[in-house]
Amino acid sequence: MENIVLAIHLILAFGLICVVLLQRSEGGGLGIGGGGGGGAVSGRAAATALGKATWIFAVGFMITSLTLTVMAQRNAGGSVIDGLDSLPAAIETPALPDLGALTVPLPVTDAPVTE
Repeated sequence: MENIVLAIHLILAFGLICVVLLQRSEGGGLGIGGGGGGGAVSGRAAATALGKATWIFAVGFMITSLTLTVMAQRNAGGSVIDGLDSLPAAIETPALPDLGALTVPLPVTDAPVTE
């Protein structure tokens, strides 16, 4: 059942992408920047067939998304928070190696450093 809903979800996603790409560009981001008064703040335009198809695909996509989420939660058998109780109380960090033997001592002199 989950595979069928997933296949429908993928078809709806592809259809939504295609329908959005087919629509006419309104110009500038969020309708900003001139161009005949057809922006984000203007009055509502008549619904086109592509606009209606976009809504249908979007609503179907959201419904299948929620359905897949509910199915995944039922198959998981619990919450992620419930699994935190099984973790060890303290996670030990590995000991760092002694780097004292790998360092080269600098010569000690009272002379100033010159190039």
